[in-house]
Amino acid sequence: MDETRRLVPGTVKDEGYSPAAAADQALTAPLTTLDDDVLAARPRRTRTMPTGWRQVALIGTMSIFGPLCIDMYLPALPDINRQLHASASAVQLTLTACLIGIAAGQLILGPISDRYGRRPPLLAGLAAFVLSSLACAMAPNIYFLTGFRLVQGLGGAAGIVIARSIVRDLHSGVALARFFATLMLATGVGPVFAPQIGSWILSFTSWRGVFVVLAAFGALLLFSAWWRVPETLPAASRLTGSPWSTVGTMVTVLKDRVFLGYVLACGLGMSGTFAYIAGSSFVLQNVYGLSALGYGLVFALNAFGLIIGAQVSGRLAGRFGPSRLLTAGLLTMIAGGLALFIVVVGHVAGLAAVIPALWIVMFGFGFVGPNSAALAMQRYPQMAGSAAAVLGSFQFGMAAIIAPLAGAGGTADALPMVTLILALPVAAIASRLLLAGPARRQQAVRAEASAQIPTT
Repeated sequence: MDETRRLVPGTVKDEGYSPAAAADQALTAPLTTLDDDVLAARPRRTRTMPTGWRQVALIGTMSIFGPLCIDMYLPALPDINRQLHASASAVQLTLTACLIGIAAGQLILGPISDRYGRRPPLLAGLAAFVLSSLACAMAPNIYFLTGFRLVQGLGGAAGIVIARSIVRDLHSGVALARFFATLMLATGVGPVFAPQIGSWILSFTSWRGVFVVLAAFGALLLFSAWWRVPETLPAASRLTGSPWSTVGTMVTVLKDRVFLGYVLACGLGMSGTFAYIAGSSFVLQNVYGLSALGYGLVFALNAFGLIIGAQVSGRLAGRFGPSRLLTAGLLTMIAGGLALFIVVVGHVAGLAAVIPALWIVMFGFGFVGPNSAALAMQRYPQMAGSAAAVLGSFQFGMAAIIAPLAGAGGTADALPMVTLILALPVAAIASRLLLAGPARRQQAVRAEASAQIPTT
């Protein structure tokens, strides 16, 4: 008899079989003799994932690479300009390079995570972020800095896209919308504190110190991900086939008009807020005379508006559903944008009216961000990485385009910024209604799309 074969009591007796020997073999058989599918189904793989607020904190920390990469080094731009003897446009190009890296990195790493699991690309991306941040700190000129910023964005994209994929692996339905709303609490804090942290670092070191701090943050998160984040995508649920099939999954996702409607709603809505982020420092300080401290307080106030909106949305998700809340959020952004446009163009009430209007816009996006992401991700449980990649790349790709447009009128003209803040949510709700509504059409398109989606 083959000694390596497991004997099961109750089967036909082999030569030399005894009940005692069978019992001993069953008790001492190594775990590796079990079938791979049984191992994949064991709950052991999720025991190390934190729960409750710890899970939100861990996944939320992975999601804030965008605000950290963009906002933390904004106060250092004048120093970079002087020390590297670069023009203002060349320094701004480092911001664009980072945004392009974040957008492109998600398109690459999202589908890879659908094929090979979440952990390998997550750890590789975080390692690349750490190394590129250190390289930015040692960049000898603006050209090297721009190239390293591109790589930094590529590495940081891992945290953004795979964090969303992990959330989709763990949650669905209303719970998914609620978790994304709670996640906004963590991601919304980034724009509040990142510029202040950057200014504090610059008070005792140069702009290179900002990138050293980013490298240290990335190293800490790399260790946390290695230690605490398990593989959330079982082997049986991963995509198979040739590497070219990965491109096919992206095409499948992009052909889904309902999914594309939600993606455009999210991307255009975020672009409206990014127009505010890119142009507000010039508008509020140069046009309305706010001091740097006053601008920081207004920026923080509006960021808290985003957080409050997301938390209210999470509370209402079970009662009204993500679809209605998405529409309500876009209408709120349009109302705030229209009020802002009237105030600026008509010179009505000045700063006292500008600040509340901006707050309403950010509050509305607190509804748009989590609900559009939840509705889009809900459609592709088997291709969460690809879906998250398309969603994230649209967001940051559009932001890269909008950033220079917000300042098209110079540093003393508020009209380009407020026009974008109004027009982009209007385009977002039009995309949402034309591609992802009404409700009956959504169900029909969803059924057709699900019939075409491969299950592995």
